[in-house]
Amino acid sequence: MAVHIRLTRAGAKKAPYYRIIAADSRSRRDGRFLETLGSYQPSTGEVRIDEAALDKWIKNGAQLTETVRSLLRKRARLAQSAEG
Repeated sequence: MAVHIRLTRAGAKKAPYYRIIAADSRSRRDGRFLETLGSYQPSTGEVRIDEAALDKWIKNGAQLTETVRSLLRKRARLAQSAEG
């Protein structure tokens, strides 16, 4: 079973927010998933993620989608600029 860490859409029409999930690559976008790892609010740009759970899935071979990878990079850059 190939596991991908990806986004699933939630929220109202024209007001989306996304959950960051670990799911089997064969399941639908909003279908069955294994674990919720965090969330992304596009209106504010806020990304919340459980780092320990993310590390666990990556160590077990889960692949990040390009969108999730770019969100994590953006989050790291924002944290880095806030520090220094």
